[in-house]
Amino acid sequence: MAPSLHPLVDNGITKGSASFAGGKLHCLCASKPVEVTLGGNVLHNHACGCSKCWKPAGALFSVVAVIPRDQLAVTANGDKLYVVDSSAAIQRNACKECGTHLFGRIEKEHPFKGLDFVHVELSDETGWQEPQFAAFVSSIIEQGFDPKGIAEVRDKFKSVGLETYDALSPPLMDAIATWTAQKAGKLPA
Repeated sequence: MAPSLHPLVDNGITKGSASFAGGKLHCLCASKPVEVTLGGNVLHNHACGCSKCWKPAGALFSVVAVIPRDQLAVTANGDKLYVVDSSAAIQRNACKECGTHLFGRIEKEHPFKGLDFVHVELSDETGWQEPQFAAFVSSIIEQGFDPKGIAEVRDKFKSVGLETYDALSPPLMDAIATWTAQKAGKLPA
């Protein structure tokens, strides 16, 4: 039996809506949940196998997307948020009570500064952009997944139409390389 990749992937991908206007994310607390409001749809939604992203119980992967920073606002119970690892490039803001990551923000110079990382599964609304690809797939091995099963994981992603990478997708890697070349003066800004 194939392992659970993520609830948004396991039973097939639900297509989002190009006209979706955003919504609210909530932590998993039954009382006084943290609320984050997103003022638009997300970009580059993907399954991520890294060890830092928040994953629902039993899932090997997170599903994470980005949204411009100015389209994210903490709208309730923000006093419950804390930064999980202040030394990480992505400052993941999680609920102190339930541990759910609500958003990740990059504060230092970085190709993705200005974009916040979010988990749209924390929303009751439907229409969010569906996952587009799977990133850092081999990273699940570093977290204890048996390498003998990695082909099955890749096959399961491909069966729902997601390409698998051991980094980010080629367009995102190109964006990082372009930013780096511009910072080094090798390309015009």
